[in-house]
Amino acid sequence: MVQKLIAPTLAVAPMLDWTDRHCRYFHRLFTSETVLFTEMVTTGAIIYGKYDFLAFNPAEQPVVLQLGGSDPGAMAECAARAYERGYAGVDINVGCPSDRVKNGSFGACLMADPEVVAACIKAMRQAAPELRISVKTRLGIDELDSDEFLYRFIDSISEAGSEHLTLHARKAWLQGLSPKQNREIPPLQYERVYQAKQRYPQLHMMINGGITSASAIATHLEHVDGVMIGREAYQNPAFLGCFDELLTAPQHNPANEAADFTFQAAAVEQMIPYMQAHLEQGGRCWHVARHMLGLFQGQPGAKRWRQWLSQQGPAAESAEQLLREGLALVLTAREDFDQKIVENT
Repeated sequence: MVQKLIAPTLAVAPMLDWTDRHCRYFHRLFTSETVLFTEMVTTGAIIYGKYDFLAFNPAEQPVVLQLGGSDPGAMAECAARAYERGYAGVDINVGCPSDRVKNGSFGACLMADPEVVAACIKAMRQAAPELRISVKTRLGIDELDSDEFLYRFIDSISEAGSEHLTLHARKAWLQGLSPKQNREIPPLQYERVYQAKQRYPQLHMMINGGITSASAIATHLEHVDGVMIGREAYQNPAFLGCFDELLTAPQHNPANEAADFTFQAAAVEQMIPYMQAHLEQGGRCWHVARHMLGLFQGQPGAKRWRQWLSQQGPAAESAEQLLREGLALVLTAREDFDQKIVENT
């Protein structure tokens, strides 16, 4: 176990097409302290895109922009814009293994070019000296998978001025595996992350990959400074309900690993005005509702809730009707479930 002086951190991972501003607003209802990350945004989209890719709701804070790019000048410009907009930090994507990202010369392929990443960090720090610059990466790529390779990369970014690192505890195969397969096939190697933290005690180091329970989070926090949760947080958002307690007392597992039904129902009510405002601004209910599908994951009524939102959400014209009628279906399912228990006792 590492003796750490850094306060523990929990975070929801950046997930492309998932962790947009609507998702982050919804997640914030369950946890006030967890750091939220945007989905990856490229420098080109921010600098040349016709949409505002930096928009976020102040309620999302603390929120970190994940940036995809490898040109120091463009990365510096985006860092300066992010600082002006009030982001808590900017994270450099050095972990995504997709062909689209690789063809853009960023993502996991940058592990083989630590000098490029270092140049980006230096340029970003010069453009926004007070902004926290972090890096999210893998343990290695393809055949470049030794501790020496990983430590050379960490040495480079640390010397360039990044003090925050997230390690996805798997290597990435840039040839032969899809992004989905890269999340499942390369084995998890948590011990290598622990060893990296021991080697670099001065760095704030978070672990990511395959973590799905409060007990696992608590175990990891004995060895590293933070834990980043990806798909489990998205597919089971009520899981976030235990995160604040884990941060204040990581040695004590919360009694419940998910928010209770009363809290979930309150979250639905809070999303009604948010969704309606988005609708009135020209958006669609589905832009928001799609992130709420897993709200009752593993509980009575979960299937009815998912079916209702999936069938009615794309064409819905009233946030109140969509969400309240969906919640009513869950309540009915819970009552039916309770009645069956009574009948079987």
